[in-house]
Amino acid sequence: MRILLTSLLLAFAIPAIAAPLPVATQQLELYRIAPGQHEAFLRFIARCDAVNRAAGVAPRQLFVHSDGAEWDFMLLQPAHYLPAEQARIDAAWDKLGMPSGADFFVAIRKFIATHTDTTVHGPTTAADYLATMTPK
Repeated sequence: MRILLTSLLLAFAIPAIAAPLPVATQQLELYRIAPGQHEAFLRFIARCDAVNRAAGVAPRQLFVHSDGAEWDFMLLQPAHYLPAEQARIDAAWDKLGMPSGADFFVAIRKFIATHTDTTVHGPTTAADYLATMTPK
């Protein structure tokens, strides 16, 4: 009985080895804002986030520069949405009167001095990312 109890305690005390988490594909955007346009840019992004909330998806993550490189704001959001999510985002975008197409292009560039974006994989850990490699 003592052996059975000890075995059960050890079985529950030792955490199971988890499979590596899938690595998400994200859109990373870095913005250097035109002089005097920081608040207006943030208000525009807040409107974009309101669209996401109305569509039932998470708002983009905002990072604010504090030291180092020449950027003011960094945004991180999913690179792609499921078709149903994208349909809800598109409907909310139109309902909230957000600019689309060329109008969006011109509207957001009023706030931007320079900008770059890239697709990234993460967040992840080195071990989880290595686990996605093909075994040799």
